[in-house]
Amino acid sequence: MSPARLWKCFPNFRCNRQIDCIDKRHSSLLVVPEDVLRYARTLEELLLDANQIKDLPKQFFRLVKLRKLGLSDNELQKIPADIAQFVYLVDLNISRNDIAELPENIKFCKSLEVLDISGNPLTKLPDGICQLVCMKHLNLNDISLIRMPQDIGNLSKLQTMECRENLLQSIPYTLCSIGGLEQLDLGNNELESLPDSLSELTNLRDLWLDGNHLTSLPDSIGKLHNIVCMDLSENKLESVPETIGDLHSITDLTLSHNFIDALPESIGKLKTLSILKVDQNRISKLPSSIGDWPNITELMLTENLLTELPASIGNLQKMTTLNVDRNQLEVLPPELGKCSSLNILSVRDNMLTYLPTELGNATNLRVLNVSGNRLDCLPISLASLKLKG
Repeated sequence: MSPARLWKCFPNFRCNRQIDCIDKRHSSLLVVPEDVLRYARTLEELLLDANQIKDLPKQFFRLVKLRKLGLSDNELQKIPADIAQFVYLVDLNISRNDIAELPENIKFCKSLEVLDISGNPLTKLPDGICQLVCMKHLNLNDISLIRMPQDIGNLSKLQTMECRENLLQSIPYTLCSIGGLEQLDLGNNELESLPDSLSELTNLRDLWLDGNHLTSLPDSIGKLHNIVCMDLSENKLESVPETIGDLHSITDLTLSHNFIDALPESIGKLKTLSILKVDQNRISKLPSSIGDWPNITELMLTENLLTELPASIGNLQKMTTLNVDRNQLEVLPPELGKCSSLNILSVRDNMLTYLPTELGNATNLRVLNVSGNRLDCLPISLASLKLKG
């Protein structure tokens, strides 16, 4: 047998290797490496994030078995129409590139569940994106998006949608028909109002609307019974509707940096509330119903116009942090001494002339800040506390 024929009898292990995952992140690549293309029959996961790749060659789209593709933090300026060949692709990350337009052919990626196109100079989305009916997670953060496609409601399986730092002025009513949506981030846009139909997102758990231009909230917001976390900070809200008390599942509510002058009495109905932030508003008086919160741990009231705190605040047995800095408090209620879990109390820059002796009963108090007031002395009862600051 000739040497050539004998050599053919040995298996070529390099050609037959079953490679299903390649990770070449942070490898200073300028192009897609050719050796990657050898595994078109088996490769399912390819991570090329954080390189300097500018183009995707035509042969790249022979990797038709790909299920996960990472191309974030590169220098891509376009995605070729050949993306349609990735019919098994489940997870695509092309965030933080220079992509100005997505091809309509992306609609043929029928298996796509996770799509991250954040941090690109996109101003619109192709209509085809709404045909990706398997989509569960869509990240559109920081792409200068002006409007969403009207048929966005076709993404019936969508669970998470991130659309922060764009130029959106309205929410299409069809978005509110995505019944399975659990997380919606519309922070830092140009929204001036919310549609009543927002209440149709009955499975919504997390809602971020911070950094917009909202002046009011629809009464229907109280129908979001599964909401756990809601951020409405840095808007232009002047009031909060009574229906806020119907958010029976909420634990974190942020209303900071608005123009709110009062909280509704119904806010006391939020039995699951753990953290409330209403700092930097214009609140002059708190409703006595705040004493009905059995689970509140953190209450932020900084920079308002409060002259007093209701006596019912002494009922907040789980409250560990109370911050009322930069208000106009003249007295503190003696009932504060009943807050057995209180660990941090900050009332600096107010108009206090004395502290109640009952404050010494708050035996877990470790940090007390009373600077910037008009105090001549401190009550001797504080000497029994184990203050650390």
